[in-house]
Amino acid sequence: MNHTVQTVFSPVNSGQPPSYEMLKEEHEVAVLGAPHNLTPPTSTVIHIRSETSVPDHVVWSLFNTLFMNPCCLGFIAFAYSVKSRDRKMVGDLTGAQAYASTAKCLNIWALILGILMTIPLIVIPVLIYQAHQ
Repeated sequence: MNHTVQTVFSPVNSGQPPSYEMLKEEHEVAVLGAPHNLTPPTSTVIHIRSETSVPDHVVWSLFNTLFMNPCCLGFIAFAYSVKSRDRKMVGDLTGAQAYASTAKCLNIWALILGILMTIPLIVIPVLIYQAHQ
């Protein structure tokens, strides 16, 4: 890059050496170039919307999938929970809410059926053991 400084002496002060400020300004113009556009710069404003909380019930669905999974309701609830989380990540809050509502309903049924199936599995062997004594 070739940096050449051209000093221009005006006829008024041609007998006197130029001041330091004048030489500095001429050097900056030579190095940076003259400004092309004198309009003020425009600004960009980014609006960040507040995060709306849509529960996706993934932890509850995972618990029901691992421990209380009658008729695969826990697994289906887990699938709907993952779909709800995906919709939330895309920004579709209405779709996320619909999948989350379905997951919640399936989780409730899986929990109720799981408890109702677990109680007889505990009570029946105890009653049979007491009957044989």
